[in-house]
Amino acid sequence: MTELLKELEEKRKRANSKAEKYKRLRNEMNQEAKKWVQNRDGLNSKVKELIEEGNELKEERNKLNEDVKTAKEKRNEWNKKVRNLSSKLKKKKREILPKDGTSIEELNKKIEKLEYKQMTNVLSPDKEKEMIDEISSLREKVKERERLLNENEELKQLSEDLEEAKEKAEHYHKEVSKKADEAQNKHDKMIEIFNKADEIREKADEAQAKFVEAKVEADDYHQKHIEAVNEVQDYNKIISGLQKKQRMAKKRKEEEDTKEEAEKLYEQFKKGEKLGTEDIMTLQKAGLL
Repeated sequence: MTELLKELEEKRKRANSKAEKYKRLRNEMNQEAKKWVQNRDGLNSKVKELIEEGNELKEERNKLNEDVKTAKEKRNEWNKKVRNLSSKLKKKKREILPKDGTSIEELNKKIEKLEYKQMTNVLSPDKEKEMIDEISSLREKVKERERLLNENEELKQLSEDLEEAKEKAEHYHKEVSKKADEAQNKHDKMIEIFNKADEIREKADEAQAKFVEAKVEADDYHQKHIEAVNEVQDYNKIISGLQKKQRMAKKRKEEEDTKEEAEKLYEQFKKGEKLGTEDIMTLQKAGLL
C-alpha cells in the first residue's frame, strides 16, 4: 500500500502542477484579452468621435448646399430680370432713335474705320476733306442719338434698373461659387474623416477578433485547469481513503498486538506473577481488568 500511495501522491503532484500551469496560462490569456478589449474600446471610441465629426460636416455641407440652391434661385431671378430689362431697353432705344437702323455702336465702328483709313492712306485733299466731313457727320449722328437717349427719363430708369439687376445677378453668382466651394470643402473633409473612421473600424474589428481568440484560449485553459483541479481532488479522496485504511490497519494491528500481549500478561497475573504499572495499564486497555 505504501508503494501505491507514493505512486498516487506523485500523480497528484503532477496533476497539481498541471492545474497551476493552466491557471497561469489562463490568467495570461485573460490579460491578453483585457488588453485587446481596451484597444478595441479605444479604437471604437475614436471611430465614434470621427463619425460625430463627419456627421457635423455633413450637416454643414447640406446647409451650404441649401444656400447654394437659394443663391442659384436668386441668381436666376435676377438673370431673368436682366434679360427682361435688356429687352425693354433695346425696344425703348428703337423707339427713341432714328429709324435708319444704325446703332451708336455701328456708327462708332464706322468712325474708327474711317479714322484708321485717314491715318494709314495717302489721300488727295478733296478725298481727305470728303472723309473728314463724313466722320464729322457720323459723330453728329452719335451725339444726337446719345442726346436722345440721355434725355429720356424712362430710358435712364431702365438703364439704372438693368445695372442694378446685373449687379444683383453677379452678387448671387459669386455667392453660388463661394458657397459651392465651401460645400465641396466640407464634403471632401467629411469623406476624408469617414474613410479614416473606416480604417480605424477595421483595426477595432481586428482587435475584437484578437480578443475573441485570446478569450477562447483563456476559456480552454480554464477548462483544463478545472479538470486538473478535479483530478487533484480525486487523488486527494483516494489518497485520504488509503491513508485512513492504513491508519485503521495500523490501529487494528496495534490492538491485536496489545491484546496478545495482554493475554500473556493476564496468564502471568493468574499465575500470581507480579506485574508492573505499565503491564496493568495494558490489561486495563485490553479490558481484562
